[in-house]
Amino acid sequence: MEIDPAASGAMLKRERVRDAILELIEARRPGDAIPSERVLCAELGVSRPTLRAAVDELVVAGLLVREHGRGMFVAAEKITQELISDRNAFSLPQAGGVWTSRLLELRTLPAGARVGRKLRISPAAEIRYVARLRLVDGSPMAIEHLHVRADLVPDLTSEELEQGDLYEHLRDRHGVHVSEAVQSIEPTVVTRAEADLLDVPELSPALLFERLTTDTLDRPVEYVHSLYRGDRYRIVSRLSLAPSTDPATTGEGHHPGIPPGDFTGGDPVTFSTRGVVQQGM
Repeated sequence: MEIDPAASGAMLKRERVRDAILELIEARRPGDAIPSERVLCAELGVSRPTLRAAVDELVVAGLLVREHGRGMFVAAEKITQELISDRNAFSLPQAGGVWTSRLLELRTLPAGARVGRKLRISPAAEIRYVARLRLVDGSPMAIEHLHVRADLVPDLTSEELEQGDLYEHLRDRHGVHVSEAVQSIEPTVVTRAEADLLDVPELSPALLFERLTTDTLDRPVEYVHSLYRGDRYRIVSRLSLAPSTDPATTGEGHHPGIPPGDFTGGDPVTFSTRGVVQQGM
């Protein structure tokens, strides 16, 4: 496959412009203005379309805010929320900012085939279905859809879903001790109804989280799918590439984000993940 030199050059130029703007952002405080497009084009020696492509990328990433008629500004400070899971505990440490929940729906209904398979219960078995809007400092951040086995939480209340930590409520009020969770993340876009709740334009980028949580008795307790605003949430992973001394853990395969051949020892890559929430202006 031949690489188009013009396309490659345009991509590299945009990357150079992006790095230059990132330097401007890092040298300023949240809310500070950055130079106008005209000034930046002159300083960087690039065309307006090239500059705008780089700026658009940084706006989507939540690092810049563009205000019509005023200019471009450094986005506000970020809040970090770490997700920690090990063999003995499952916890969600409190993130910066004030996290609250607004209950949208709470009802009991049959699990259905798909959710029943995930929770390992009959499709006719009852679940507690919960829809809630998650907010940070009063600003909408995510829409959560929870499916919890009704036999484990028959008296789950709306107050528990709007106040405090749900896993603490499960432990302290219902005797359910969560232990592990398997979570997947993929990009998506929001529908019109979701956009209205999250206060973003329709088809805005978002992150779709799916999580299946089990308890200390290895029972599936909760299946959740959540939609997080793509302009204010990103995933940061810390990778450990040290060679393993346990031959049972070695194997072949490609580690996401690491080009094949860059890590050839056959050892697994371990990682920890945290979510970074971008505050609004």
